[in-house]
Amino acid sequence: MKLYNLGKVSWQDSQLIYHALAELGWESLVLLSPETPYVCIGYHQDVNLDVDLDYCKANNIPVFRREVGGGAVYLDGDQLFFQLILPQGSPIAPPSIQAFYRKFLQPIINVYREIGIEVKYKPVNDLVVENRKICGSGAGEIGESIAFVGNMIIDFDYRMMSRVLRIPDEKFRDKVKKTIEENLSTIRRELGADQSARWDESTLNRMMADEFSRIIGPLEPSTISTELEIKVRDVAAKMLNDSWLHKIRRNTDGQTVKVRSGLEMIHRLNKTVGGLIRAEFAVHEGRYKDVSLSGDFFSFPKAVVDLLAAELEGRETKELPILIKNFFSDNTLDQPGISPDDWLGILKI
Repeated sequence: MKLYNLGKVSWQDSQLIYHALAELGWESLVLLSPETPYVCIGYHQDVNLDVDLDYCKANNIPVFRREVGGGAVYLDGDQLFFQLILPQGSPIAPPSIQAFYRKFLQPIINVYREIGIEVKYKPVNDLVVENRKICGSGAGEIGESIAFVGNMIIDFDYRMMSRVLRIPDEKFRDKVKKTIEENLSTIRRELGADQSARWDESTLNRMMADEFSRIIGPLEPSTISTELEIKVRDVAAKMLNDSWLHKIRRNTDGQTVKVRSGLEMIHRLNKTVGGLIRAEFAVHEGRYKDVSLSGDFFSFPKAVVDLLAAELEGRETKELPILIKNFFSDNTLDQPGISPDDWLGILKI
């Protein structure tokens, strides 16, 4: 298998190279990081709804749609990417999703532990330290290949991550930033500035290559050939244009920010006959957390709405239909045009 240990590359190449390798069907491990920051969105996302494009344009932050799923993320040179390309049906790739991630995240677990950070695997595709995410990963089919991609996080710009997202209001943006800070960690945060400085990009890339070779076999150091360079240019022609970036369009009445596996921040609106209602909440391991409900209430008793929010706190999301039914059978609500189904619609997962 080829090893492309490339260090710093242009932001475009940090995405285009593994897409090109996958389309060529070349078994490869790529280790690199971007020279400059950018935002990368998942294949199924609507960039207009998930990214603040005006802010990104004003601050010269490019935006790229990858062919692997997942959410929008702010990327820069403090994140070291590993990108593994395998043919579909490869004998070394476990057939189940969880077994796949568990196997191919083990090299990263080993590196983190070797530098003194006791990380654990969190299904389906995160690594965490004391329940704080410290590695994100994803996999997808590209051409006849499987691309498995992820990162080791040396440091992270929490403010910029919350800023490049399309957030409905500043209050919710502050909540998103605070939640990301509490639930995403870095090498520098875990080890401190002095200790983390011992582990530079070159050293960590070598360690990752060594650990991957234990499970995928010998790696052949390689450079970008003419054939690969031509394929990169072909992929760039498809992926570095507005039609690809804006490929997905969807209607929505809110925003969901995935912080890590098992934790999402959600903001929703529902225009009912009786007025606009809003819900802000987190879903933590399948339970409602930090629920806030508001809206254009007139004769509608806000005290009862606050009571509903309190009733939802800590409850499993699958309980919502019976919770709504029981709550509204016990409480008289005078606002015409806002029904239990309206609240069910804005709160359901």
